[in-house]
This record gives sequence, structure tokens and C-alpha cells, in this order.
Amino acid sequence: MVLILYLGLGAIAGLLAGLFGIGGGLIIVPVLVFSFSYQGISPDVLTHMAVGTSLATIVFTSLSSVKTHQEKGGVRWELFKPMAIGIVLGAILGVFTAAELSGPVLQKIIGVFAILMAAQMGLGLKPKPSRSIPGDGGLVGVGAGIGWASAIFGIGGGSLSVPFLSWCNVRMQQAVGTSAACGLPIAVSAALTNIYKGWGDPALPEWSAGFIYLPAFVGIVITSVYFARAGAKLAHRLSPEKLKRIFAVLLLLVGMRFLLA
Repeated sequence: MVLILYLGLGAIAGLLAGLFGIGGGLIIVPVLVFSFSYQGISPDVLTHMAVGTSLATIVFTSLSSVKTHQEKGGVRWELFKPMAIGIVLGAILGVFTAAELSGPVLQKIIGVFAILMAAQMGLGLKPKPSRSIPGDGGLVGVGAGIGWASAIFGIGGGSLSVPFLSWCNVRMQQAVGTSAACGLPIAVSAALTNIYKGWGDPALPEWSAGFIYLPAFVGIVITSVYFARAGAKLAHRLSPEKLKRIFAVLLLLVGMRFLLA
């Protein structure tokens, strides 16, 4: 039954990753928190495991999504390269930051973030394209901030990088495609750091590699890679506004649940 949950979660996360460039973590982390709690995993580590496992799966989701976006000319590599430098540094720092927080505190922080994202998606709040793209130094700094926050929340960074790129007058399809590419260095650096930080923790269950729970990782990856490509193709065919609003309601409920836990 748990394996079926992970397979289904991977399908949903992959579709969202390709469609919105959000990496799928906004749905993976909450579901894993509830699943790990049901399995009786220690509350001291279950939220950190949900974040770490989510980031590990985003490595594969991003690879699949980026390939499809690149085929359609949707990745601005000249923007990605300087952002990736900051992203790697920020993501490593983000994992160390999260490791210093208790599980319940980390859940509440994620809950607040989920509610903010629900408001942004549900109300269609977008920065107006009103400025030019900053230089390489500015992009490194922005990437560091995105990487740091993404590693704490267990996301691929799309909910932060897509609005930023849109604000800088990058066409939406290219903003989503470039954001999907940015999810790869976030996921790789943060996942490896989560393995390092969690290694040997006595509260971890069997089949854990640091803060990454391998059964969940494998189940999610099996389906997410295929559905990420399907979502990326859909992103170039339709406007996902209605789906965003439905997703916003789900995020609002999740955020409230985390805050009231």
C-alpha cells in the first residue's frame, strides 16, 4: 500500500514539475510528512527526511523536464549558468540551516510557505515584467537566495525562480524551462548535503541514506520521470490557470494542517 502511495505521488509530482517548473516538492514534502508519521518514524527526523527525499527525487524529475523544455527552446542557458553558481552555494547552506531546526519548527515554516504559495497561485499574483535581467553578479546572488530557501522547503525552486524571471521580462515558457534547469543544481547539491548531514543519525529508520528514505525515493522516481515529460509538453500547449487554482486550495489546506499540528 505504501509503495502504491509513492508511485502515485511520483506521478503527480512529475506532472506538476513539468507543467509549472516547480519541481514537485510542494506536494512531495507534505505527503511524505504524513506518510512517515503514519509509519511511526521519529518526529525528530521525519520532516528532515521528507525534505531530503523530495530533493533527491527532483534530481531525476528535473533531468526529464529540462530535456523536454530544451527540445522546445525553453531554457535560457546564459541565465542558468551564473544562477547555478549561487544556487549550489545557497542550497548547501540551506541544508545546514534546516538541520539546526527541530522537526516541528521546520514543519511550521513549511506550512507558512505553503500558504504563501497558495495565495500566489490562487490569486494569480505575478510581478509585472518591469525590469531588465541583472548582470552575472546579480544572478549569482539571486541564485544563492533561491537555493537556500529551496533546500529548506524541499522544492526545486520554481515557485521562486519563475516569478523572478518573469519580473525580468523573460517569456513565460522560457521562465518555466530555465527554472526547471535551475532545479537540477538545487536538487543535486542539497540531496548530497542531506546525505552528509543525516548520516548515522540514530533516529533514522532502516533503508535510509542520511535524510533520504530510499523506498520513497525509488517509488517516486519510477513514475515522476515519465510524468515530468508529459507535464512539460502540456506546458507548451495550454494555460494551466484553473489547475493552479485547484492546486492552491490543496496547498492552503496543507499549510493550515502543518501550522495547527
